[in-house]
Amino acid sequence: QVQLVESGGGLVQAGGSLRLSCAASGRTFGSYAMGWFRQAPGKERKFVAAINWSGGITYHADSVKGRFTISRDNAKNTVYLQMNSLKPEDTAVYYCAARSTVVAGTEPGQYDYWGQGTQVTVSS
Repeated sequence: QVQLVESGGGLVQAGGSLRLSCAASGRTFGSYAMGWFRQAPGKERKFVAAINWSGGITYHADSVKGRFTISRDNAKNTVYLQMNSLKPEDTAVYYCAARSTVVAGTEPGQYDYWGQGTQVTVSS
């Protein structure tokens, strides 16, 4: 069982930056692949970024590539999402997710545990 708690969301102007954090409980964090997803009102949850167990392999959605970066610190049981050059279309609730395997995935159904989400609002 893994519990995930996101933080770092907020209101930011277009062009600004935010760093989301996701703190995980448990002593086996290093055996989980991690992902970030987002969901805008009235829309389905979409993949943003994912990272394998060691941090050596990452994936980013085309819409955020070059602007967002996923990373992890296994010693701190934490995964991060650095978001730069934010756009109004990045506005959404951002969710952290853990997958019970070392290989990262890009589909919500591949993840076993979810955080409660953190709101990111980008004003124009």
